[in-house]
Amino acid sequence: MIPWLEIDTPFPDVSKALTVEAPGLLAAGADLSPARLLQAYRKGIFPWFSEGQPILWWSTDPRMVLYTDQFKVSNSLAKTLRKIERSRLDGGRWDVRFDSAFDDVMRACAAPRRDGPGTWISDEIIAGYTGLHALGYAHSAEVWLDGELVGGAYGVCIGHMFYGESMFARVSDASKVALAYLVAFLQRHGVDMVDCQQETGHLASLGAAPIPRSRFLEHVHRVTARPGIGSWTVVSPLPD
Repeated sequence: MIPWLEIDTPFPDVSKALTVEAPGLLAAGADLSPARLLQAYRKGIFPWFSEGQPILWWSTDPRMVLYTDQFKVSNSLAKTLRKIERSRLDGGRWDVRFDSAFDDVMRACAAPRRDGPGTWISDEIIAGYTGLHALGYAHSAEVWLDGELVGGAYGVCIGHMFYGESMFARVSDASKVALAYLVAFLQRHGVDMVDCQQETGHLASLGAAPIPRSRFLEHVHRVTARPGIGSWTVVSPLPD
């Protein structure tokens, strides 16, 4: 059994998370207020639940993470990045922005995919994270083509820790482009790790790997205490 959280109930210790039936499941209930979400992320906990379910809170072990200096850029992605960076600097068809369409990025991430239904990102989730965005904790990286949003990613940044949430693409590789610009920015500002939460082959292909939860939490506790990043300005993902 997992505990039910009321609005004012603190999270249990992550060591209480299930290990067999639903590995990583820690608790249910509470709300998705900015205060609750910030408390969760600082403790290495994240919400993940489907429409019609109560809010479910997780702390997986091991934890999938991407070290920013381990991000893999394939030859084809590098070619695309060079094209987009030239266009971005010259005022061409392509552009990359941060935080100009956060709500749109979330809704695009929630939309049905070509190979399946919509994601777990419900209106309740969108409301919670737009609240974090308004407070300066949640951010989006956006890829634009001819003035239309064609790809993006979003997540939460506390201190020097970034927690990746979801990505989407409406044209080939647009989500990878958004991630590449995001990783370049984070690395420029001394952010060493991106939390990926779930272990997938796609994330592994980009350089992510699982680490023990204890190591993840040690890192989180250290870097979330640092001052946050002040200005989110796009930087080039290409080598100097």
